[in-house]
Amino acid sequence: MPQQQKGKKQATASRSSGFTEDWLPIRAIQNNMIIARDGNRISGVKISPRNIFILDGDSQNNILIALKNFYNMLDFEFWLVVADRPVDISVYMSQMQLLLNETSSPAIRKLIMQDIDKGTTFIRNNVVDTEYFFLFKTKDPDLLVKRVRMMINGLAQAGLNASQVSNSDLRGIMENFLNGGNTTEFGTVIPVWVQV
Repeated sequence: MPQQQKGKKQATASRSSGFTEDWLPIRAIQNNMIIARDGNRISGVKISPRNIFILDGDSQNNILIALKNFYNMLDFEFWLVVADRPVDISVYMSQMQLLLNETSSPAIRKLIMQDIDKGTTFIRNNVVDTEYFFLFKTKDPDLLVKRVRMMINGLAQAGLNASQVSNSDLRGIMENFLNGGNTTEFGTVIPVWVQV
């Protein structure tokens, strides 16, 4: 079979696959970045949410001016991604249940039960955390690290806490946008091989 026909057959097979990993242009998710098949590396920062509208007017204005200055210093293409992630309070609920079992005081038991009821309401209503990300791509790993540091420092000057995205964050973003929020079974490394 000629090489060109063989490549077409394999490409058709991968397009008909039901697995996300088989049709995304991703070679791996590792070291806090997505490594694409074309050699680009995608990474960025995760910003901790902060409600600036509870601050006084001057503080709000200072933060907004600092954010404007931050945006103006970015001289590369980036994506601002807002994603929801389900709130997982199962560990907290287990701790509350243990505390309830160990407590004999009726007043404290009542407070713990109120906390458990509130937690159950959170779980029943599918409460989510909203997460904010700045993502960008580059083929140069050193430039990637430099941009991440620059973004973290720039956001810190605006009074916002940020950290480099983790492998888990990147998988969460992909799950949020590609699978309707359903969890995927991505491993530490997602191998995608296309033979032409």
